[in-house]
Amino acid sequence: MWYLTIAVLCSVAVSVLLKVLRQKAIDIRQTIVAGYPIAFLLTGILLEPDISAIPRLGDTWLLIAALGVLLPAVFVILGRAIAAVGIVATDAAQRLSLIIPIVAAFVLFGETLTATRVFGLLLGFLALGALVYRPQNLGLKTTITTKTVAYNKAPKYAGRTSLWLFGVWAGYGIIDILFKQVAKQGGAFSLTLLISFGLAGLLLWLYLIIIRVRWQGSALLAGLLLGALNMGNIYAYVRAHQVLSESPSLVFTGMNVGVISVATIIGVGVFKEQLNAINKLGILLAICCVILLFLA
Repeated sequence: MWYLTIAVLCSVAVSVLLKVLRQKAIDIRQTIVAGYPIAFLLTGILLEPDISAIPRLGDTWLLIAALGVLLPAVFVILGRAIAAVGIVATDAAQRLSLIIPIVAAFVLFGETLTATRVFGLLLGFLALGALVYRPQNLGLKTTITTKTVAYNKAPKYAGRTSLWLFGVWAGYGIIDILFKQVAKQGGAFSLTLLISFGLAGLLLWLYLIIIRVRWQGSALLAGLLLGALNMGNIYAYVRAHQVLSESPSLVFTGMNVGVISVATIIGVGVFKEQLNAINKLGILLAICCVILLFLA
């Protein structure tokens, strides 16, 4: 259970870090690019990929190329979503991305669609809709005192709430499909992860060089923590599956429900994120969806 707990905490900690960086106006693209060398190094140390298998990757290179582009892009979108709607809704949307590989399984790969899965998918889409719901007057408050008039405005990206959350949901769902296809083609997970991290970091670094970004020491320093948390999440999750190999349902459900629950506690309790009644219903539906889709 310790590995599962660490995986949940590392996952939520990534969102917390991105939120704090946004609040401090730090360029998270630089944080992300600095995090990939750390993730690359830790992958090599902890997962010990078989480098000699590189010549045998074959068609897996196409999937690795797609991951190299998507991994940093989704991280940037994740940061934007957290800035717009907070940790709670964003982490729930990320966990609901499991809907996409399930839909792909029966649409593209011919798996049987059961009534339970249909109901679970419907719950998932309802949850996603509830999470992105924002009343028009939410986020704009006027506080009048004898000394000041303070305007607590909605985040800069609040007008794009649905777009950012959809990007998180779709991005992580597609990445999940790509990793599943890599596994089916016999590519070693650890080796694929190592190369994907390296390619993602390289491409994002080249992009920042091309646009002549003004480098921030604080952003690069934060990247060391981001890379460690990202790899800690992956490693602990893999180890949890190994240690609890006879209880995969416990690992899957514990991870997804755990992240949603802890993110809700931190988002509401620490960052004072506001959830309307429909958003709260969305959190509940998301948890029910995760449990139901696994049991199906």
